[in-house]
Amino acid sequence: MMTAEKQEILTRLRQQVSAAQGFKPAPIALGDGFGLGQIEACFPGNVFPTGTIHEFLAEKPEDAAASEGFIAGLLAKLMENGSSCLWVSRNRKLFPPSLETYGVDPQQIIFLDLYYTKEILWVMEEALKCEGLACVIAELPDIDFAQSRRLQLATEKSHVTGLLLRKEPKRSLSASACTARWQIRPQPTEILNGIPGVGNPRWEVNLLKVKNGEGGRFYIEWAEDRFAPFESLETRPQPQTIQLPERGLSA
Repeated sequence: MMTAEKQEILTRLRQQVSAAQGFKPAPIALGDGFGLGQIEACFPGNVFPTGTIHEFLAEKPEDAAASEGFIAGLLAKLMENGSSCLWVSRNRKLFPPSLETYGVDPQQIIFLDLYYTKEILWVMEEALKCEGLACVIAELPDIDFAQSRRLQLATEKSHVTGLLLRKEPKRSLSASACTARWQIRPQPTEILNGIPGVGNPRWEVNLLKVKNGEGGRFYIEWAEDRFAPFESLETRPQPQTIQLPERGLSA
């Protein structure tokens, strides 16, 4: 079992490695994180890393829609100071007014639709150099390590957060320089007043990779303008069954 002294040494080493790799989380007031609960404990210093690149994998259209909803919840925090966001996509299906559900003003987001991956990556890299932006989001299927490294270097100088939404990737587990790799999947909502389909958005959040941190699986929903955990059927305690002794039919 790891002692407190060893745990402290390990924490300092992780902080030094993170600093050497360019990870410099923006200062967040105590107790004023993103509201992700146990998810934030997976990151170095128990702080959601801003000013870096996050990667979201969406293998199915429903996963892409769930990822967009989860990202919208993150934008509510990233843009709370009034800064703008750039959203670059190839085949955008996001309905901008729906962002108001998550407390995001769609008029603060600049939507840019491009076709070629090369153009999307160039625009994202240049936008990440603009310190006035709160976040830059790009939709594309795949990205190699060299391309992700260029984006990471750009965001390390400006401290602008970058989000890569990889829809239907051909190489989902390819190596990248991103700080965290996410996979968001939709979950059934809770029926309210007997009317199905109108509950709070719910997601299964999988942290597949965290640089200098730990991954995991979590269940979270958007309720009352914030993230909140919920118990899924997998995590909910199952009722215990009592095995009765067998009895024969004869007396």
